[in-house]
This record gives sequence, C-alpha cells and structure tokens, in this order.
Amino acid sequence: MVSPIDEELPEATHPACVMVFNASDPSGAGGLAADVTAIASVGAHALPIVTGAYARDTAEIFDHFSFDDEAVTEQARATLEDVAVQVIKVGFVGSPENLSAVAGIAADYADVPLIAYMPDLSWWDEVQIDLYLDAFKELILPQTTVLVGNHSTLWRWLLPDWSTERPPGARDIARAAQELGVPYTLVTGIPLPDQFIDNVLASAQTVLASEKFERFEAVFSGAGDTLSAALAALLASGDDLSEAFTEALSYLDRCLEGGFRPGMGHIVPDRLFWAQPEEEPDAASDALSSFPTLELTPNDTKH
Repeated sequence: MVSPIDEELPEATHPACVMVFNASDPSGAGGLAADVTAIASVGAHALPIVTGAYARDTAEIFDHFSFDDEAVTEQARATLEDVAVQVIKVGFVGSPENLSAVAGIAADYADVPLIAYMPDLSWWDEVQIDLYLDAFKELILPQTTVLVGNHSTLWRWLLPDWSTERPPGARDIARAAQELGVPYTLVTGIPLPDQFIDNVLASAQTVLASEKFERFEAVFSGAGDTLSAALAALLASGDDLSEAFTEALSYLDRCLEGGFRPGMGHIVPDRLFWAQPEEEPDAASDALSSFPTLELTPNDTKH
C-alpha cells in the first residue's frame, strides 16, 4: 500500500509573491499594514521586511525608529534564498544606510521589477529628509521600474528649480525621473479645473494611462502605500503595466469609498472592503456620500 505522502502530487500553484520594504505602522493606516492587506486583497502574497517602526496615530507621526541595515539585509536575504519573488516594493525605509542595503539586494535580483513609493516626508527633520532623498536618488531610482508619488511631493523632490508659472505635468516629472534611471512614473493628485484631480502613468515620451476623479476635502492616511502595494501585486500577478495602473486605482477608489475613522485623526482606507457585510441600501448610500472617492493630497499618507 502506498502512503499518501509517497504519492506524486501535482505541482502546486500559489499566489505571486511581493517583497515589501517598509516601516511598521501601529495605527494600521499605512506602512507594512497597508502593504500586507492591499497585496493580499488583490490576490498576491506579501513578504514584509521590517525596516523600522513609527510612533504615530492616525493624525500624525511623532517619531520613527530605524532598524540597522544588517537587520534589514538578514531578513530579506533569508526569505529570498527560500522564496521566488516576482516584484519588490520599496516604501519608507528610514535611513540612507537602509536604502543602501535595499539597493544591494535589488541589484542582486536585477530581473525583478521594483516599485518605489515616495511619501510626503514633511513630518521629518529637514537634514534627514535631504540625506534620505539624495540617497534614494542615487541608490534606488536607478533600479526602479515604476516610481509612485503625489504630484506635489515628486515636483518638490525631482524638479526643485522649476520656475515657470505652469506647474509641471506628469511627463515633466517622468522626464526628470527618467534622467535618474526610472522608465515609468505614476503621478497622483494632479490638480484639474472644476474640483477634479488626475492620476497619470507616464514615461518621458508619452502618457500611458490616466484616471480622473472628483476632488473631495477629506484627508486619508495610507492611500499612497495602498495604491503602490496594489500596483506591485497586480504586476506580480501578471497584469501589464496599464492594466495594473487601472486596476490599482479602481481598488484604491473602493478602499476610500469604504474608508473609516478608527481614531480621532484621518480616514483610513478599508483595504478589505469586500469582506464587510452587505449594508441596507439607504445606509450604504449614506456611507458612500460621507467619504471621498479618491483624494490623494500631499498628506494622503503621513510617512
């Protein structure tokens, strides 16, 4: 008699794997909390590498405690020696030393696409911001496949000497990013007339896709991490870039429609909106009218 464990089993299929470098966020608004839930929600498997931790609530960041680069490296390499990774996503990793560690790992897996998200860092010390942004430019952007960020954040960072009255468009920002090695840039929250905002996927040569949404006044924490994590997971699962862009924005839209305020601060996207019980029609209508559908302000995620 053949034991079941001795029988030849069919090759297992499993979700695509996305390695994410980000900080732990105890409020659950962004950071690794956003990455893991968004990646799982769109059907991939997250491999979370902890680069540090915030002291924060849903309204603001009070401090950040960075891991040392050896701790980051050991986490990632132990996992990479065991698991095949389809996409790497880089969020806020806390220090130039950690950026160097991530860059070294990415260079060893150069065939794996890298999605880089640049959040608003205005909560941080100015000297630390400058050192971090310079290191990100030098170490991460040359290996980045898609850079994701809010229009004003990317404008201040990549085009600090912009002097014309016209604000830079997505292609202007994408052109600046391409000079640093980035082929594609996803720019969110571009102001449009009549209370609309645009979200544009662009290269230096062309606009690949865009999605326009009505502007609302509410502020979300964690929207940027949610969008970039969903994009990474969809790319890992086999979507092409334009499809992943559209699907990731659609997913974020639904997350924000179901957004909730767990504390006294900003609204948090409901990244597991599909798991919530069905509401009565009137109650659902009231809930949808009380939250914005897509508002990616410079403070959409406070980290």
